[in-house]
Amino acid sequence: MVRAAILPAVGAPLEIREIVLPDPGPGQVRVRLAAAGVCHSDLSLTNGTMRVPVPAVLGHEGAGTVIAVGEGVTHVAPGDDVVLNWSPSCGECHHCSIGEVWLCAKALTGVGAVYAQDAGGTPLHPGLNVAAFAEETVVAANCVLPAPAGIPLAEAALLGCAVLTGYGAVHHSARVRAGESVAVFGVGGVGLAALQAARIAGAGPVVAVDVSPAKEELARAAGATEFVLASDATAKEIRGFTGGQGADVAVECVGRAESIRAAWESTRRGGRTTVVGIGGKEQQVTFHALEMFHFARTLTGCVYGNSDPARDLPVLAEHVRAGRLDLGSMVTDRITLDGIPGAFDAMLAGKGGRSLIVF
Repeated sequence: MVRAAILPAVGAPLEIREIVLPDPGPGQVRVRLAAAGVCHSDLSLTNGTMRVPVPAVLGHEGAGTVIAVGEGVTHVAPGDDVVLNWSPSCGECHHCSIGEVWLCAKALTGVGAVYAQDAGGTPLHPGLNVAAFAEETVVAANCVLPAPAGIPLAEAALLGCAVLTGYGAVHHSARVRAGESVAVFGVGGVGLAALQAARIAGAGPVVAVDVSPAKEELARAAGATEFVLASDATAKEIRGFTGGQGADVAVECVGRAESIRAAWESTRRGGRTTVVGIGGKEQQVTFHALEMFHFARTLTGCVYGNSDPARDLPVLAEHVRAGRLDLGSMVTDRITLDGIPGAFDAMLAGKGGRSLIVF
């Protein structure tokens, strides 16, 4: 048996318990986790903003070492280090056929499966496919990718969600060009990755926006040239840093109606806003028809950074090895499984960057 963080029901606190994992079946891989990041999406699963079958083992951003493989698995072997991919593409649906693998229609079909049971025999679901809040997990073979060489395995866990999402939002969705101005709303794990991506793209100025003044140091270390405390005057302040025009690009990493609206308002005429944050159905954003015409801005949703993990992981790894992308600087707390509730509390309070569970 292995220890895991179980969500027994929506709205209930996580329970750290022992679970029983089966041997990997055909097309499956068993992984011993080295580390797992605590993402805001995990918090959204606990409160019902996003829904999965329960009881479930959460955690979707992780890396570890293969300890066993099932029949037919050939791309990894026991002893290999891997990064977990919570959103594997099927390669067959319409979106996969046109290259939009991040919108795969079958990416989350695995969440409905029973992958393990607790010590009392209760069936458990694998959260967002990979159940990374556990010492070990069993996943479908297409949920593991070889870990890039030369990167500490614990830090490589961040590549599985925060970095793919933040980097992809800047490079794939917003398509930031050198010399463009960028505003990033929300300086959590994804926001820190987006700030680094904007710096890598050669953007400037790069403005970070957050509700917490304590985030300024983190933001500037990641590449922000300016820092703004979120308020009713946020858009005006950003225009002040951009010659009165507004930012070319805004990346919203919060998922709240007022933040999305502020991000849109902070861009210039013809500017681009990419929404990465996941909000609930109650977060209604409104625009009137005349402003849509007059400002000619675009507002775009972004899933998983519009990323293809198989394509993008080697690119990100090269940025890390070259010193352009600093994974360690995104981690503000290294915790154990028992520290997950505290990490959730910190996110709700707007504190810190990424909390990393180190096994």
